[in-house]
Amino acid sequence: MLNAVDQALVNDLTGAPSSAQRRALAKIITLLESTRMDHRKRADDVLNTLLPKTGKSFRLGISGVPGVGKSTLIETLGLYLIEKGHRVAVLAIDPSSSLSGGSILGDKTRMERLSVLDKAFIRPSPSSCTLGGVAEKTREAMLVAEAAGFDIVIVETVGVGQSEIAVAGMTDMFLLLQLPNAGDDLQAIKKGVMEIADLIVINKVDIDPDAAMRAQLFITSSLRLLGFQGNPDHASHDQEYWHPTVMTLSALEGNGVSELWEKILHFQKLQNANGKLQSRRKQQAGAWMWDRIDAGLKNAFQNHPAVQTLLPGLSAEVNQGTMAASVAARRLLEAMGHEFF
Repeated sequence: MLNAVDQALVNDLTGAPSSAQRRALAKIITLLESTRMDHRKRADDVLNTLLPKTGKSFRLGISGVPGVGKSTLIETLGLYLIEKGHRVAVLAIDPSSSLSGGSILGDKTRMERLSVLDKAFIRPSPSSCTLGGVAEKTREAMLVAEAAGFDIVIVETVGVGQSEIAVAGMTDMFLLLQLPNAGDDLQAIKKGVMEIADLIVINKVDIDPDAAMRAQLFITSSLRLLGFQGNPDHASHDQEYWHPTVMTLSALEGNGVSELWEKILHFQKLQNANGKLQSRRKQQAGAWMWDRIDAGLKNAFQNHPAVQTLLPGLSAEVNQGTMAASVAARRLLEAMGHEFF
């Protein structure tokens, strides 16, 4: 049951596009990101209330190394989509410092033209050192943006490596940005983020067109190899299924953006027709539940009174080398009343 304040936020969020809706969207995402237990309970109630109004957007995840041009592409694509009548929400994840815990949250300043438009909403969030290149509450924020009527939701990850691929598990399409001179042909066949990308885009073709063409050839050959050894759908030539492809563009100059959107629409059409889109979302919902269970168990463990009592002494013994880390971990887990490994 929602309290009066939260009910008013929900009403504003699900109403007509307005400044009140934007404020409600920002406030609800802030509520979701809060670590206070009372705020978490309120956020759960708000999210369940909004759930029937979610699921109608197209969710696009964009990833790539730092400096590849993610923010530039998102702004250029966002402006293009708004001209076509869409409403675009951007959830930009900034890396958090492992030392101070702080984040710059500067992605919005890189999208000056997009951020001032009424049909766009940009929300930078800290990763809070969460693994996978996204923030802990990105999935929830995505649902809130959908409930507000944004039909395109773009998730921009932090600059990622081979294994930071969580964004692929929460979006309909995973787009990987690459640089023209990012490495040789052996670099292109490394598994990890490459083999789960639905579309690979080589940006900054305006800087070195020849290098971009070579990279496109290398990566295209690599995708064929990964397809034959990995996903059988990728290795087949059935036109009813999407096969990961490689294209080039210049986000700075806007060249190739219309072609990019055509590929995205083709992907969406195929995935809807063959049932892959709904199947993917169902799998993601189950994975999301287990992800929250893992986070909840870790939080419960850290706040357990017996664990808090034993932790300083056992940590000191591990640091001094008088106790194996695995032994200390087992004792802490047993302090919760459970036996593990």
